[in-house]
Amino acid sequence: MFYERKNESNVSIIMMNAENNGASNRQYDLEERTALFGEKILEFDQSISQNPINSPLISQIVRSGTSIGANYMEADAAESKKDFKHKISICRKESKETKHWLRMIAKANPEKAKESRMLWREAHELTLIFSAILRAKKKH
Repeated sequence: MFYERKNESNVSIIMMNAENNGASNRQYDLEERTALFGEKILEFDQSISQNPINSPLISQIVRSGTSIGANYMEADAAESKKDFKHKISICRKESKETKHWLRMIAKANPEKAKESRMLWREAHELTLIFSAILRAKKKH
């Protein structure tokens, strides 16, 4: 399901292998991780029933959850360090916003709370990763 990509301009991260309860660590490309997260958001959203409460929530989370990867792609192709930092800041902002919408969806759809929590954890990890990248860039 995942592939490993080595590219000097791309950030690689370590992600716990959930299937082995964290027993093994595997290296994943952040570009792939954010794309997979966006795909999971889309799959999750398609499983939520459309109604007057859910419709705006779904719309919002599709925007924020899928834009994380798109903005990371832009950061990876940044024209300057300042541009890179700005795009990574947007990635962090969008991952934080996604956490909010996941919380709202879980509240509006208690039967989706477990799935929301799993996606929330991944959005939180992405937020931490982008925060760490920004901290590292401040030191340089």
